[in-house]
Amino acid sequence: MMRQMTAPELWMGLFALALTLSLTMAEHMDQKPALQTSPVLHRHKREWLWNNLYVEEERPTYFQYYLGKLKSTKSGDRTHYVIDGEGANTIFKVDDKGDIFVTERLDREVKSKYHLRAQLLDTSNNLVEKVEEFVILVTDINDNDPVFTKSFNASIKERSKRGTKVIEVTATDADDPTTANGELDYKLLEGGDFFNIDSTTGIITTKYENLDRETQSSYVVVVQAQDLRGLKQGGTATTSVTIAVSDINDNIATFSKSSYVFSVKEDMKRGQRIDTMVLEDRDEIQNKDPIFTIAPSSDTFKMERSQIKDGNLMLKQGLDYETKSSYTFFVHVRENHLQSPADNKDNPLIKAQVTIQVLDVDEQPEFSKSIYNFNVIEEMMVNNIGVVSARDPDQANKAIRYSIEDKDSPIGINPITGQLFTVRKLDRELVANHMFQVKAKEEPNGLESFVNVNILVIDINDNKPELSIEEIFVCENDMAGTVIGTISATDKDDHLLAFSFTLAKPNANFSVIDNNDNTSNIVLKHGGFSLEDSRDYVIEIGISDGGRPPMSSITSLPINVCRCDNKRIHTQCKAAQLKMGVSVHALIVILVCILIILVIVILIAMRKRHQKDALVTLGKSEIHEQLVTYDEEGGGEMDTNGYDVSILTSARNDGSMSMRQGPSLYAMVKKPPTACKGDMAVMIEVKKDEADHDRDEIPYDTLHIYGYEGPESLAGSLSSLDSSSTGSNLDYDFLNDWGPRFRTLAELYGVDGSERSDSPY
Repeated sequence: MMRQMTAPELWMGLFALALTLSLTMAEHMDQKPALQTSPVLHRHKREWLWNNLYVEEERPTYFQYYLGKLKSTKSGDRTHYVIDGEGANTIFKVDDKGDIFVTERLDREVKSKYHLRAQLLDTSNNLVEKVEEFVILVTDINDNDPVFTKSFNASIKERSKRGTKVIEVTATDADDPTTANGELDYKLLEGGDFFNIDSTTGIITTKYENLDRETQSSYVVVVQAQDLRGLKQGGTATTSVTIAVSDINDNIATFSKSSYVFSVKEDMKRGQRIDTMVLEDRDEIQNKDPIFTIAPSSDTFKMERSQIKDGNLMLKQGLDYETKSSYTFFVHVRENHLQSPADNKDNPLIKAQVTIQVLDVDEQPEFSKSIYNFNVIEEMMVNNIGVVSARDPDQANKAIRYSIEDKDSPIGINPITGQLFTVRKLDRELVANHMFQVKAKEEPNGLESFVNVNILVIDINDNKPELSIEEIFVCENDMAGTVIGTISATDKDDHLLAFSFTLAKPNANFSVIDNNDNTSNIVLKHGGFSLEDSRDYVIEIGISDGGRPPMSSITSLPINVCRCDNKRIHTQCKAAQLKMGVSVHALIVILVCILIILVIVILIAMRKRHQKDALVTLGKSEIHEQLVTYDEEGGGEMDTNGYDVSILTSARNDGSMSMRQGPSLYAMVKKPPTACKGDMAVMIEVKKDEADHDRDEIPYDTLHIYGYEGPESLAGSLSSLDSSSTGSNLDYDFLNDWGPRFRTLAELYGVDGSERSDSPY
């Protein structure tokens, strides 16, 4: 970016030009190596003669301009100079005499120095002087303005002390920071009434201690940065800084008014909010820290802080209009962690009078207790279990009527007095605790309320003890005195267990020894038991529960005889016959089952008789119809839907179906040659013969069973039903026309002409 040069820039340019002219003149004044005598040349022991070269940035290059000269004591007419390195032969060029020229405009902010190497060569390009490095420095001009690279925001607590640091603002300048071109100066263009800024570091601080967030919560200051140490000729940049004033607790919370009046219904529940006493506090809510107190102290009301830190007046205990209809007290508020002195320290309203007016409502009946507990002895009718009492808390004091909602409850209640009594006897073993609700209702149609009543059933000793045992057996090898088992007992009653065991009947084989720990041992009196002995062993155990009054029972305990190993583990036992009683319910079930079986037998017998009588009245044509309806095409001999085989069997048995004389159809079958008869044909012949001579069995369809006819066969039935008669008019010669598969059937069932002529049909 090109701009008009300022006075300092012009001065720096003249200085660089004078330096360049002085170097040039020194080079032409004396061609002798006068500088070899200088201390610097002697110290470095070199033949090259030059100092660092300087070039001004942003110098126009309409034509290349002279920068400096390379010199060596070994240069002559037959030598020339060559350079390489950064910008060599592009930005910087050298001629044979060592004069260096600049061909391009340079920018120090892009590159501030160039490193090059110089060589002195002869005409054959051989190195005359060793390679030497040199540097070309780009001098700075003030061609860049300061820049703020980011925005700035800060916060400071109100009432902060003078000189408190707020924020540090910084700008950058691309010019050389070691020169005035890059040195910046800061100052405030706006906001100087409350803040200061350090001109060198850019640190902003508070100017006074009177920052008040409630008066002004934020400030905007404008900062200027200028190079050339703040001279008017320097470049400038500005930025805005937003400074927020953060809050502290420096204001007292106050009531909005000096007195409050609240109306509260007497049936309001405890713990509910009556109303909110709003506070005025200029501080932010996070710094609002009020504390409430009630004076004089109250057991009925209390103050709680709300979510937004106002005062909630809460009901601590229940109200009763009939007892007290109004309350008056004071509520005080004070601030915790308050920064003194407070901004509103003059006459803050921190005390308010509160008046509570209790409103009368029609209230529900009130029970004297929240829950009632009574005890009732089981198996007894009790007329006075206890009394449930309720009253009308209102001035009207209406009469109360009591009732129990559960109609199946074993407990009743007197509707006038609330006295409880038993409707039926209670059994603790069935229900040990009865819980129900009693309703109290104002007469005649007023409000109602409920209370829970708990009846605990007190146990009496009314259940007999029961024997508890899994299995007791005696081994063949047991000796006298062997404990063959331990018995115990259970009792449904709730009392201290104190069972005692005895033998109800004397027993010659076993004895019972009480262990005095609610168990007893069964002890063998003698040995010699055997599985071959057909006798069964049963002992009668008498048990007493030790209650008041004591209850006892007698239980028959069967003893099994077993064959055991050495560890008394039985391997074979003979079960004892148990003498068990049958309950009434089991007896009823058995009788019902017997009755059902008897009815089924009678129905079957009546059906059989009906079928026999019907068969006697049937004519021959009717029997024939039964045979005609047989459809072998269905399920074979197992298909009985198409005919009634029982009629056929009955007719044959009683002789109503006469047998025709003469050979049977199977007898007339043309037998194939013996050489062609296989095992299957022999078996079929045997089955046919059995069917011919068996009058009672259903004909056995041998051909169908062995697959000689398919389920879709058009050949009709091949059953042997007609084997008892030769009256069939079926001609099986057509089977020859069905192909080779049916040739065997045609040979078996084919009939010659003589046999056919004998047929009556």
